[in-house]
Amino acid sequence: MNNPNALRIVEILEDLYPDALCGLNYEVPWQLLFATRLAAQCTDERVNKVTPFLFAKYPTLEDFAAAEQTDVEEIIHSCGFYHGKARDLIGSANMLLSDFRGIVPDTMEQLLRLPGIGRKTANIILGDVYDKPAVVTDTHCIRLAGRIGLTVNSEPYKVELDLAAIIPPEKQSDFCHRLVLHGRAVCNARKPKCAECAVLPYCAYNAASH
Repeated sequence: MNNPNALRIVEILEDLYPDALCGLNYEVPWQLLFATRLAAQCTDERVNKVTPFLFAKYPTLEDFAAAEQTDVEEIIHSCGFYHGKARDLIGSANMLLSDFRGIVPDTMEQLLRLPGIGRKTANIILGDVYDKPAVVTDTHCIRLAGRIGLTVNSEPYKVELDLAAIIPPEKQSDFCHRLVLHGRAVCNARKPKCAECAVLPYCAYNAASH
C-alpha cells in the first residue's frame, strides 16, 4: 500500500529522535549480531546487562567457537530460550570463521546462512553496520506501522516489503530505530499517549477513533 503521509511521518520522527541509535550495546559487528540473536523474545535492556559478561569471557570469535555450550547458557540464561541461543552463537562463530574469514557478511543471503539468524537480525546488521537499506520489523515497528496506517499487514516480511516501498532507502534503518523509540515513549502497546503524539494528524488509528 502507499501512504501519502509517509515522508512527513519520517520527518516528524527525525525531529523527535535525531539520534536514531540501535538499543543494543556493541563494539564490533559480530557482537551486534550476537546481541541481536539474544534479543529475540527478550528486551534490549536485559541483553545489555548480559553481554558485558559474555563478551568479557569470550572476547574473540575464536573464543566463542571453542566455548562449551553449557558455559554460554549459564551466562545468557536470563535472556530466555538459552539452549537454542547458546547453540546458535557458537555455531555462528564457527561459520563466520570457516566460511567468512571472521567477517560478518554484508548480504541478506549470506547472513541468513548463519545459525538462528532471520531477516530481522540480518537487516539490523545491513543497516547499522553496512549502512545499507534495511527495514527491521520488530514488534514496535509492526505495531506502529499498522496503527499509523503504513501497512495493513502484521506478518513481518509483508510489513518489511510495505515499508521498503514507501520509506526512502537511505532513511529506512534509522526510521525503524525511531519507531522503536516512539513506541517506547509514546505509542506503547496497551495505552498509546495519542494526546502527546506529534504523528497524530497523520495517524490512521487516530482517524479511526473519531
